[in-house]
Amino acid sequence: MHSEKKATLTGLCAIVLWSTIVGLIREVSQSFGAVGGAALIYSIASIFLLLSVGWVSLKLFPKRYLILGGVLMVAYEVCLALSIGYATDSRQAIEIGMVNYLWPSFTMVATVVFHSKKANWLIVPGIIIAMLGVGLVLGGAEGIDLPVMWQHIYTNPLSYALAFLGACIWAAYCVVTIKMAKGVNGITLFFMIVAVVMWLQYFFGSEQMPMDIHFYSIAYLLLAACVMGFGYAAWNVGMLRGNVTILTGASYFIPVFSSAFSALLLSTSLEVSFWKGALLVCLGSVLCWLSTRQVNRVSKPNV
Repeated sequence: MHSEKKATLTGLCAIVLWSTIVGLIREVSQSFGAVGGAALIYSIASIFLLLSVGWVSLKLFPKRYLILGGVLMVAYEVCLALSIGYATDSRQAIEIGMVNYLWPSFTMVATVVFHSKKANWLIVPGIIIAMLGVGLVLGGAEGIDLPVMWQHIYTNPLSYALAFLGACIWAAYCVVTIKMAKGVNGITLFFMIVAVVMWLQYFFGSEQMPMDIHFYSIAYLLLAACVMGFGYAAWNVGMLRGNVTILTGASYFIPVFSSAFSALLLSTSLEVSFWKGALLVCLGSVLCWLSTRQVNRVSKPNV
């Protein structure tokens, strides 16, 4: 098989892997706690990344990217893991994951605003449609109903806020990476820092949830770590050597794939309005992408 096709297929595997992460993080957090589970996931994922991506010498990092990019990446991963881990139930975890998937639309806007990238009028309806999609998801069977949406958010404002903040942070990270990284892949180092931050929070924070260690909890932990670690490694291969247009376009449908995997893994029933909202989030992202008239090389699509 042609090397570009192999690389593209490898990148598509990353999209499949990342589509499972919401459900897996939720399962791990139920056994090990939101903070303890995240600390374990990123610790093991760091080992996988060392074995697959390898270590990049600190001397090769542009200083601004090392500092700013590192802070943004760590902040995003913390927001992602804790927003899902703190969800009150499986349905809410899937909803929170959908809020996080506003990042593609936000990334396009950030690229236009801060990276002098040209965009046409499609970016406006793209953002609106993506936001309406999230509103439809939060409204449940009632559709886009502001009081119902507020009730959903009010039950767990921290998780929803972390998910929304994470989407904004990842958009900023993508812009920083484009402008400052100069081809350096800092994912291994950044994951190690995330692991350290989460362990510090676990030992010195308020959460001291005992870890429920058994066969299934360990299996879910290893799966989540594999998905996080090897997902990044596979995406890196795809973006460097594969068809970027195909990969970027496919990545914008992760919200639908993720919802399907999460609903199956967490045994959660999702109504028709949820799927309509997920499709609107995808459509909004695609419109924002089309508005830029060319593909942006970003480092990751996320969960």
